[in-house]
Amino acid sequence: MVRGMGKARSDARHTGRGALLTTAGAALDAGGSVLLTGEPGIGRSTVLAALAAERPGTLVLRCAPAEADRRLPLLGLIDLFSEVDDAAFAVLPPHERAVLRAALHRPGAGGQARRAAYGSPHADVLALRIALLGALAALCERSPVLLALDDAQWLDRPSADALAFVARRVRRLPLTAAVSWRTPYDPAEPVGGEALCPGRVLALDVPPMTGREVAALLSGQPGPAWPQPVLARLQAASGGNPYTAVALSRALADEVRRTGRDPAGGPLPVPPALRRLLLGRLAPLSPQARRTLLAASAAARPTVALLRRAGCGTAQADVHEAVRLGLVEPSAAGTVRFTQPLTPRVVYEAADRAELRHVHTALAEAADDPVERAHHLASLSPGGSAETAAALTAAAATARRRGAPAVAARLGQLAADRTPWGDPAADAELRLTAAEDALAAGDYPLARGIAHEVLAGAARPADRVRAWIVVLDSSGQAMAEVTDVFPRALEDASGDPELLARLHYRLSWRSWLVEGSAAAALTHAARSAVLALHAGDRRTELLALTQQSALEFYLGRPAAEGTLRRALAAPQDPRVLFDHNGPVFLKHRRHLLHDRLDDARTELRALVYTVRHRGSAESLCHCLSGLAQVEILRGRCEAAMDLAHQALRVTEQAGLSQGPAWYAVALAEAAGGAADRALAAADRARRHSEDDDDQLFLPRALHAEGHVRLLRGEPDAAVHALQRVRLLETGQGQGDPAVRRWQSDLAEALVATGRADEAAELLAETRAQAARLGRNGLLAVLDRAAALVTEAHGDPAAAAVRLGQAAARLAALPYRLEEARTHLALGQVQARRGETGAARTALAEAARLFTRAGAHPWLAVTTGALDRLDVPAPASAAAPGLDALTPTEHRVALLVAQGASNREIAAHLTISVKTVEAALTRAYRKLSARSRVSLARAVLARSGRL
Repeated sequence: MVRGMGKARSDARHTGRGALLTTAGAALDAGGSVLLTGEPGIGRSTVLAALAAERPGTLVLRCAPAEADRRLPLLGLIDLFSEVDDAAFAVLPPHERAVLRAALHRPGAGGQARRAAYGSPHADVLALRIALLGALAALCERSPVLLALDDAQWLDRPSADALAFVARRVRRLPLTAAVSWRTPYDPAEPVGGEALCPGRVLALDVPPMTGREVAALLSGQPGPAWPQPVLARLQAASGGNPYTAVALSRALADEVRRTGRDPAGGPLPVPPALRRLLLGRLAPLSPQARRTLLAASAAARPTVALLRRAGCGTAQADVHEAVRLGLVEPSAAGTVRFTQPLTPRVVYEAADRAELRHVHTALAEAADDPVERAHHLASLSPGGSAETAAALTAAAATARRRGAPAVAARLGQLAADRTPWGDPAADAELRLTAAEDALAAGDYPLARGIAHEVLAGAARPADRVRAWIVVLDSSGQAMAEVTDVFPRALEDASGDPELLARLHYRLSWRSWLVEGSAAAALTHAARSAVLALHAGDRRTELLALTQQSALEFYLGRPAAEGTLRRALAAPQDPRVLFDHNGPVFLKHRRHLLHDRLDDARTELRALVYTVRHRGSAESLCHCLSGLAQVEILRGRCEAAMDLAHQALRVTEQAGLSQGPAWYAVALAEAAGGAADRALAAADRARRHSEDDDDQLFLPRALHAEGHVRLLRGEPDAAVHALQRVRLLETGQGQGDPAVRRWQSDLAEALVATGRADEAAELLAETRAQAARLGRNGLLAVLDRAAALVTEAHGDPAAAAVRLGQAAARLAALPYRLEEARTHLALGQVQARRGETGAARTALAEAARLFTRAGAHPWLAVTTGALDRLDVPAPASAAAPGLDALTPTEHRVALLVAQGASNREIAAHLTISVKTVEAALTRAYRKLSARSRVSLARAVLARSGRL
């Protein structure tokens, strides 16, 4: 049995793997198995150890083979049973017991049995496998058993075959497995990870760590406490791989200690051991494939077509080989993207100068694009050259016109580096333009780095303020990290209305994101708009007016509509038209306040199309997320899922703050995906928002968590999350409840936890605000929660009438999911009143609407409610022995006897998993049962079913 795992459990929870552990633990609770996959160093073993440590009352059999162990037959089984004594084998027939003991190298095993176990030409392989199955079945009679198989890809073939045999034949035994498997999969592997898992298998890819998770990981390591910008660089360079992040952090600490360099500047040092490891992963590649990857590492935008033109004739096959080995991500578009961010750098630095010159020359000749060609010409001419600098500047302008700001940024920086020294103002202009291009591309580390280069030498206040603004804008949602910038920037901008306008606009965002004060943010936004108007800076004026209008809507101020009209008036700045902080994006939010979902969708679809071609990655992410939320409200869950995951991909590829995208994914998964995935996404949204100290999106992430908890039948947890939302939103000054609609979910959760009076107070306050502003859609949704309060106060008949009226109101509005949820609530109230026919009609209508919307999680809740209408109540005169059980305990025990998991029982009975566990504990005690198997036997026998 595994012992001493407490540290592994706490480490995994501390470093942000809590959601993954919760999801995996739920799968094990349900009687299934878990397959953890991921690249080397990603933390599979840590998660597996934490899972094993969190199984109280479970016998954990563990093995962790190494690569060399594959040649040692049956070593996996020997390790697995190392702490199991021979008494466990007493139930086996003598021949099987002898074969198993011989296989496990137990003393006294006979030679014939040993030969049978170890694969002689007359080996009794079947006897060994049947003996293994019998031994595990015997152990399961004592307690549930978990097979913890770490790095199972290194299992020896006989052990793997025997465990796969067991996994295929387990029937109703409390035997599960948690298996970690290194990816990518080897297609030649005879036994895959899934084959080792009994029952239903949940495959979970251990994800890269976020910035917050990397920070938590490194905080437990010896060494300096890095500031947030350094942590962000470590996370980006490591790709979120914890092993790589720790190695880079230690190397950086050594270099800083040795040289005194600024840890925020310059490339991160790659320690020799990590360099050897990364290069070692290339060892299986053919020589030609290695040459192809060198060319890819040297290219600005490597594609298979470019590599083929550059002399890599087998580029397609070479890239496929790299994909199979997990070095390159698969791409249908032919782009070449390395899975580990450090790999191209290590490959490039390992090549000699002659190789690099040959590669850059070939790529320059092969490039049919002046931008790509300029990049390679600059690499071939490392010194200062006015001609090269001019070519690079022209190429950067071309890239900018094409809507490729990332390329423009790199070329602009190269142009500045190649420009002969002599004109500081021209140098600052080139670098600031490159920084702003990097900002538009979402390459925030590059933008900040260039801006700090300018600040180190610029004397003109306008250049310095421009650089400070790049630093501010590159912080994204994490503006808390750069609050110390504002005093210096305001000092540089003193007396210049245009510069002050731009800074007050950013001060408005700081007040909202960091301080959580919408009123203070409104003051700065209004000040910015006035200053920008006087300075003739229409772009800043438009952005400030949009911000002012958004804040007025949030605060419930009547002036919001007029301010938005001013922002939408001519003349418009083309750059603002494609910005998610511009007035066109805010138009869709106004439509939502007035229940015009189709208009909101039309606005956003047009904006998404335009932003894809001419806007920034951040704007595209927000537009996609907004469109996903509109589709959820319209009851188009499949479209919402697609849009939310698109937003997440854009966010990840651009290196943006991920909180907003994960929030959209959480809502989409809750509507049309899976509740477990929705909860994991909400957890990541919350952690990213907390990591960024983002007070604007943190309440939204918490609302997503509370909404999912309510969906899952966990009202106590839902109240905890949603009360935090209420506290944050009240502190920020929310005056229009339709801007962020969390109030109904909180009221329903409060009712479910027996706090109906508190729910009534919340609803009264919210209804007053919504009625004052004419928010009809929200009022109809609040009626559902108010009806549940009415039922809780002892008048279910009035509650049913009110729910019917709310459903009718929502039917005339475009909120299909809210309409379906209201029919579901009506059916549940009628079922509790004993009105089976009426309840079935209401639930059938809810099921129809949820099915049409593709709202699978809600449909599952509705189906469960319909099923319960057909479950007879337990007989009043129970069989002898069962009369000691309460009705809930009796129903739980019957469902256990039918093979249901705790989570399935909770969903079926609309109670929490903890309630199921408590009922089971009492039933075990009352019926003197020691396991689910013995409980099932007792219930069925005493019910006359055996």
